[in-house]
Amino acid sequence: MHRNAAKLGTADRPTVWVGVNYWSRTGGPLMWRSYDRAVVREELEVLREHGITLTRSFLYWPDFMPEPDRLDERMLERFDDFLEQHRALGMTTIPTFLVGHMSGQNWDPVWREGRDVFADEWFVERQAWYVRECAARWKDHPSVAGWLLSNEIPIYADWRSRGIGTLEHERVTAWAGTLITAVREAGATQPVSVGDGSWGVETTGADNGFRVRELEPLIDFHGPHVYRMEDDPVRQFLGAAFTCELLDLGGKPVVMEEFGVSCDYTSQENAAHYYRQTLHNTLLAGATGWIPWNNTDYDALADQEPYSHHPFEMHFGLTDDQGRPKRQLLEVKRFTEVLERTDFPRLWRPDTDITLVVSSFLEKMYPFTQPEDPAAVLSVTRQAYVAAREADLPVGVAREADGLPGDSALYLVPSTKALTAPTWRTLRAHAERGATVYASYFVGTHGNQRGSWWPKLDETFGVRKQVRYGLTDPIEDDELRMVFQKDFGAIKAGEELVFPVAGTVHSRTFLPVVPESAEVVATDAHGRPALLRRRVGSGQLVLCTYPLEHMAASVPAVNPEPTWRLYAALAAESGASPVVTVDDGRVLSAEMEHTDGRRFVWFVSQHPAPLTVTPEVRRGRLTDLEGAPLTSVALDTYGVVVAARCED
Repeated sequence: MHRNAAKLGTADRPTVWVGVNYWSRTGGPLMWRSYDRAVVREELEVLREHGITLTRSFLYWPDFMPEPDRLDERMLERFDDFLEQHRALGMTTIPTFLVGHMSGQNWDPVWREGRDVFADEWFVERQAWYVRECAARWKDHPSVAGWLLSNEIPIYADWRSRGIGTLEHERVTAWAGTLITAVREAGATQPVSVGDGSWGVETTGADNGFRVRELEPLIDFHGPHVYRMEDDPVRQFLGAAFTCELLDLGGKPVVMEEFGVSCDYTSQENAAHYYRQTLHNTLLAGATGWIPWNNTDYDALADQEPYSHHPFEMHFGLTDDQGRPKRQLLEVKRFTEVLERTDFPRLWRPDTDITLVVSSFLEKMYPFTQPEDPAAVLSVTRQAYVAAREADLPVGVAREADGLPGDSALYLVPSTKALTAPTWRTLRAHAERGATVYASYFVGTHGNQRGSWWPKLDETFGVRKQVRYGLTDPIEDDELRMVFQKDFGAIKAGEELVFPVAGTVHSRTFLPVVPESAEVVATDAHGRPALLRRRVGSGQLVLCTYPLEHMAASVPAVNPEPTWRLYAALAAESGASPVVTVDDGRVLSAEMEHTDGRRFVWFVSQHPAPLTVTPEVRRGRLTDLEGAPLTSVALDTYGVVVAARCED
């Protein structure tokens, strides 16, 4: 299976963006009214000294377009100077046109007068005129790296109060097409995207009218905005990475357009850990650009909206309010040094034999399903991704809606209530041809049509299910003690794995079965089958009778939990074990390959203290980036080490 790591630019000259979202500390969103070129120069110089060569800049819409047929020449001239400041420092910027939402507040041009952003033809035409005029003015400036139509326009357009009609996504897509056409009609050739945060149903499970699939043909890159609230540190550190994986749609580059932390929410030490983890984990998940939020703090603007009522928004900066670097900026600088030492523009993710299946019930609006269904798909698939990364598996995330890759050795179907009937037929065929197909039982989180929608479960997995109509088989124990009855991968007969038990009154249930053609690989504490295998053709189908991934996803601070060991065993059983592994779920390892054949291995600690691990290298040997042999890897708290793997 191919895994996306597409970059902007051309194959001969790939482009990697390491930048920052930028407002000057002199005014925040109102900076163009009080534009101070000396302060701007100072701010840009500090960023440049720390490896940042790009900004995402914002044309505050009410100021730049005070009337429907007039742009403010003074504001335009100040942006002219802003571009020249970038040119002088060898930097570039991405102008953002429709800045109506910013930092917890919506800002309307006075002449909008309640018009619908997408449906009002006159208002859309005025937006297109504005975009066309600005793009025409700056299209030839060497410091313009790209264009963004908006900043988080799903919030500005207030989709929650509008409601989502059947035509809303068509209006949104038509709006985006109109504005992107305006950019191109102006003669601008730089990359363009929407600035919507990639918050479509494909990444969130919630329909806000923005469809990533429909926008993908129009844009040049995906730009996720990720600010997750979590209850598990590892899920938090891998949250943005999982979003990047979900955006492997159409082979377009993925640029982390926004991420960051307010130091009102966390210590600087933990903010630095978050930056380090997000930067490196998203790189390993296919991201090829990073633009954190944001460049500076705004203490001097405490009396100005939006900071007066959202004071935490003042402290997302990479520098403090005096322009002094914070620990997050030092992490960005170290990250850019890794990119340089590995020649990242020419690194790519190797293809994989391991597929994590994302049910189409995440994004398809099938009739008579419930809102809880896509939320559950997202939750369990994210947790399965965490477990796969803990097992060091180079997992590829494949959407059922696109069809599954036909050449994988291992298919993971985690805690899945529903796939379509044709997909189950396809999975059985993959097992016949030699693949391992793993699925764990799950009835969903609500009572409507509660049960696993798996056609021919008995025949598929070689069991006879003992479930009763309309009833569940509750898991009464506080933990699942899975005892292996035979060797399975690296797990030996007699070994016990202990899993957390959790869920709703509906979902905390197991599948009672009697084996027929299946063999029992592991039992629970009551001697009931917990893991079974049915050999078919030259492959196998593996059934887990407990919703392991759902239960783990429902428990705070649970990771690493033992599902990673089961996944590692499944990879071994399918002949898909990675070349480099660490027998410790607290450390994630992953490999990137250079176009010249060199290989680099990342080791990323998920542990809140220093630790040392000894990797298993199945082929070749490890060295540090200076070429010295490396047999063990010492990692700082939530630390990252990058090594080289040589096959000589």
